[in-house]
Amino acid sequence: MSGVREARENLGTRLRELRKNAILNGQQLADRCGWHPSKVSRIEHGRQTPTENDIRDWCAATDSTLQIPDLIASVRNINAAYLEWKRILANGHTRRQQQAIEWEAGTRLQRWYETELVPGLLQTRRYAEAVLRACIAMVDGPDDLDAAVDARMARKAVLSEGVHRFSFLLAEQCLYTTVGDDDVMVEQLTSLLELDNPRVVLGIIPRDAKFRYPTTNFVVFDRRMVQVETVAAELTVTQPREIDLYEKTFQALSASAIRGEASRALITAALQRRTRRPG
Repeated sequence: MSGVREARENLGTRLRELRKNAILNGQQLADRCGWHPSKVSRIEHGRQTPTENDIRDWCAATDSTLQIPDLIASVRNINAAYLEWKRILANGHTRRQQQAIEWEAGTRLQRWYETELVPGLLQTRRYAEAVLRACIAMVDGPDDLDAAVDARMARKAVLSEGVHRFSFLLAEQCLYTTVGDDDVMVEQLTSLLELDNPRVVLGIIPRDAKFRYPTTNFVVFDRRMVQVETVAAELTVTQPREIDLYEKTFQALSASAIRGEASRALITAALQRRTRRPG
């Protein structure tokens, strides 16, 4: 679970900084907390997730109790990410799509950044089927392809209901990643060209755009939650400090995006490449 490991390592780095700021070595911190010194090392290097009580003890020992709420939020995020991964493996992809309907229905503004694929809410049925088929093949879980595709298509109703708004940022690569075959891609790219929804803003980030910040794909739900996909897990971020960073990253990426006729020209170029291939 690369995403959970990264989050654990980031938490360990923050805790190490608190220890060093308190001018304590690992042995001294362990003595104050009543721990074996190896526990300090495991936590700081991301090999062990501290408990909420561990966080309280660490902050008390380093005179940094004001950091407790923020650090406990990080621990809860790590634990939630692990449980979500286990749930997906056990119950297949259908439940995940159904859960997305609940999240999206309760969100006024969704901001998506995608590096490789067309976002789920903009996918055609055949494109979604090819994506989910590939995902199911990689994950040791039930084969619920038909039900999962139906649920993903049901999610698209949110695009025309209520007061929802959507901002999609697609790296230009999303237009070229082959999902299914050329016929599937032609249908998907044509659907993007025909997109006409006042609730939706679509931006394409050209492949030669200036580097902004290293990131994977993510979705920001209002200002309350961010979902980040990794190879083995989906992280749910609720910590305000971290949400702020994702919002800042989205704004920076948005500044590189082109929209309107300029973005349509990029989509058209990708479409023409598919239609001109020899039979």
